[in-house]
Amino acid sequence: MFHPCDDRLAIRELVEKWAVWRDAGDWERFATVWHPETGWMTATWFQGPATRFIEVSRKGSERGVSILHFLGGHSADVVDDRAIAQTKMTINQRAEVDDVLVDVVCTGRFYDFLSREQGGWKIVRRQPIYEKDRLDVVDPASRLELDPTLLGRFPTGYRHLGYLQTQAGFTVAPGLPGLTGEAVERLYTEGAQWLAGSAEAGDPHKTLPSAEDSR
Repeated sequence: MFHPCDDRLAIRELVEKWAVWRDAGDWERFATVWHPETGWMTATWFQGPATRFIEVSRKGSERGVSILHFLGGHSADVVDDRAIAQTKMTINQRAEVDDVLVDVVCTGRFYDFLSREQGGWKIVRRQPIYEKDRLDVVDPASRLELDPTLLGRFPTGYRHLGYLQTQAGFTVAPGLPGLTGEAVERLYTEGAQWLAGSAEAGDPHKTLPSAEDSR
């Protein structure tokens, strides 16, 4: 008999392992947090199977792509062998924009669909919710003017992150869930359906058009 408190602690530990192992480049252990068959990751710059996400993340790290994650408050709704977890997070990316070194900090939540497998809890699908972001130059003496047309292509929740990643050569998906709006309401509905026993962990393709996973 599983105890809900034990499940919530295990899920929180799993989410923390995701952030630590991914940012540390511990790719073998990072692979263990995902459902081995159906794991799916959505990000601004990537949408696809977890196995492919691990591969392109590793290659990006080897090229010097600098993306770090920090975690905050957490909640988990558990029904039998399924769960929905939400974890406050920030995404920190450092890169050059027009030859000026900048940091972008994006605040939001990881919204995770999970299932209990023989090896414990696994992430079936991760969909970040992007709430707000900002861009700062690393050297305060530097000057940077952003292109308002490019900046306006992206929602408020990841406007500067999308700007930086586009400048870095990534294809950034529009229409990802934010603090409010149709996309996040659809995500909440899919989460409720997952807990109620739906065959799939929602449909990530409904939230965005296809996007490239490399630059």
